[in-house]
Amino acid sequence: MAAPVSLAWRCTDFARLRLVCKPAASTTVSPRRWSSAGGILSSLHKRGLIKDAFPDSTSRLLLPPLLQSVPQTVYCGFDPTADSLHIGNLLAVLGLLHFRDAGHNVIALIGGATAQIGDPSGKQSERDRISEEVVARNSDGIRECLHRIFGNHDSLYSPCVKSPGAVTVLNNKSWYRGRGVVEFLSAVGRHFRMGTLLSRHSVQSRLKSSEGMSLTEFCYQVFQAYDFYYLNQNHSCKIQLGGTDQLGNIMSGYELIHKLTGQDVFGLTIPLITSTSGDKLGKTAGNAVWLSRDKTSPFELYQYFLRQPDTSVHSYLKLFTFLTLPEIEHIVEMHKKEPEKRGAQKRLAAEVTKLIHGKDGLESAKRCTNALYHSSLEALEAMSDQELQELFREAPFCEIFLEPGTTVLDMCRKVNAIPEGPRGYHMVTEGGVWINHSRATNPDQILIRGQHILQNSLSLIRIGKRNFYVVKWLSL
Repeated sequence: MAAPVSLAWRCTDFARLRLVCKPAASTTVSPRRWSSAGGILSSLHKRGLIKDAFPDSTSRLLLPPLLQSVPQTVYCGFDPTADSLHIGNLLAVLGLLHFRDAGHNVIALIGGATAQIGDPSGKQSERDRISEEVVARNSDGIRECLHRIFGNHDSLYSPCVKSPGAVTVLNNKSWYRGRGVVEFLSAVGRHFRMGTLLSRHSVQSRLKSSEGMSLTEFCYQVFQAYDFYYLNQNHSCKIQLGGTDQLGNIMSGYELIHKLTGQDVFGLTIPLITSTSGDKLGKTAGNAVWLSRDKTSPFELYQYFLRQPDTSVHSYLKLFTFLTLPEIEHIVEMHKKEPEKRGAQKRLAAEVTKLIHGKDGLESAKRCTNALYHSSLEALEAMSDQELQELFREAPFCEIFLEPGTTVLDMCRKVNAIPEGPRGYHMVTEGGVWINHSRATNPDQILIRGQHILQNSLSLIRIGKRNFYVVKWLSL
């Protein structure tokens, strides 16, 4: 068996509809029942991070004392169907972090094997098959996201946590590698019953669709159930965390473990984050806000949370930050007095950006915000080339040798910002060209350092309201 990829820090110091069908009331326990349970469950309930728990027959009675007795192991899976996590995955990561802060050990499981099968939960059609090479690259990207977020959390919050649990990052490919399908079905498949598997909501919704469901997708829940069993046997894991769309898969894992070992294990689901239009946030819906800088910059992440409406900001502060609940209430009360200042949104955006991209990422987001929206030349001069290309992602980025006597008209024509001939000349004289946030109306003006060319050898050209061009001047 290949050795799992592992981290072991011990520090002192989201078009998808919302879940259409919920399991019958007898299968899950309402999170309201956790409010008096104390400890981590009460804390997660107050933040809105617990949606359902399974099974009802034992979770209400056994789970609170289990979590309060000795450190437990909690896991959550992330299939590498893309090379980055996104905001739709973030609550699951935060759930693991909360358990870790409470002293429990957590496992982030990368589905290097299950990504090649494809989870049908919440999907209207089957995923395209992903090659092993792409899955491997995606797994590296997911691992980087996880390491970065856990690392940022350590540096930001570890002094406030007395005895955090261990963090382990695994890839389920390590225990499926070399295992034959006949042997797996013989050893594992016999413990599943078709009627039960067919009853899952994820299966029923697909069977009723025009496309139907492939055998590959149908078997996904068997593999996820086995993942839970493997982690239970090899890492003493008794709790699985997942989105509400994962409840059927969690049930299958519980049934397999209980049948083979008689143990009581548990599932906790977290809410799905949706957009204001009700769409689930994620790559399938095409509205993903990514957690990797090369896909969504710190500035874009910051702006996403800064633009959240007042109706969402209170719950988002509880869900997406590690601020204490009394501090959140204070922030919201201050926001109500001066909502035009968007103080609650600014704090939310700052906390999330800092967790995902670190303090440097937050400073980058603020520089970009000041440069773009507050016309700050100081911020513009302080920006790196990377920040410039992130901020003006769709804008042409041109490197030009600075020749003596270069004029405003010359620069604009070199980057194709204005047309050739009299029309381009008149665009400048009529006030349609801005350089470094100042209107340039003299096309024959020779470029002046400190005005047209900033100290970082940058010129930012704006034509009209939205068309930007970034010029990086090179010396001859």
